[in-house]
Parts: sequence; C-alpha cells; structure tokens
Amino acid sequence: MVTRDQVEAAADLVVREAALLDAGRFDEWLALFSDDCRYWIPLLGARQSDPYSHNSIAFEDRLLLQLRIDRLKDPRAHSQHPRSQCQHVLQRPVIDPADDSIGSDDSSSADASLAVLALRTPFIYLEARGESQVLLAGTCRHELVQSASGWVILQKRVDLLNADRPLPAIQLFI
Repeated sequence: MVTRDQVEAAADLVVREAALLDAGRFDEWLALFSDDCRYWIPLLGARQSDPYSHNSIAFEDRLLLQLRIDRLKDPRAHSQHPRSQCQHVLQRPVIDPADDSIGSDDSSSADASLAVLALRTPFIYLEARGESQVLLAGTCRHELVQSASGWVILQKRVDLLNADRPLPAIQLFI
C-alpha cells in the first residue's frame, strides 16, 4: 500500500520532471529515471496496449534517452539552430484509476521500498523553435517505483491526443 504522503511526493516528482524539461536540464531530468526505465509514445495513443504489437513514435530505454540528450547538447546538431524550447502545462497528477496500491497512512502495512504507483497527468505541450511552434495535448502516465532515495520513474508513457494523425518533428521530450 502507498500512503497519501507518498502519493503527494510522487505527484511532486511528475511536476518537477516537466519543469526540468522546460528548463532544458536534460541530465537532471534523466536522473529521475530508473536504470531499467522506458520512455514510450504510442503511435495509436491510448488505444495502443503495448509497444510490441504496433509501431510507436518513441520507445526508448535509458541508453537511447542519453543518446538523444547528447545530440541535443551537441553544438553541431543542425536541428537545434536555433535551439528548441518547450513549455508543459499540467493538470494535477492523479492516481491511475486502475492502480489499487493506495491505502491508509499506516506505512507499516507494506514494505515501502517495494512501492509502485501509476499516475495520470493530462497536459498541453508547446515546443517552439525559431518561427515555428508545435502544440500537442494528451495524457502522461508515469509508473513510479519507490527507491531508498525516493520515487524514480520506471516508465513514462505519453498518450497524445490524435496521435495517429501526421505530426511534425518533435525535437525535445514531451
């Protein structure tokens, strides 16, 4: 069982994650993820049940995320002249209705080091580069795991609204 205080700390992590992306602090952002993390943007949005039976816009592990960060920091990255900027507008993260791990505030009822929590966060995302802007909306689903140092992101799934329509190139992380 996960306590209400743990849920609040997890929601704070989701908000901090978006703030780090908006500030372009990608190394600090990646540090919020577990070693075996996944970053997934399904091509079919919320209708897609897994990343293996259909193509995805992105399905990346920690190594691929690090490579993308390295590319963004490279001064020779043509796609970053001028630099891309982003802004996330989040609704309050809420527990995924399918997640029944929330319980009482009595943390002695479960081993907190093994706690897992799924949060859903509706969002609007704006990415700007030069004269162009991309506006996207959708819902993020964070699967968080409790570690000795606090919550870390096991998986971030981004279900874009109308994900199966043609999309412009997205340079940063949603």
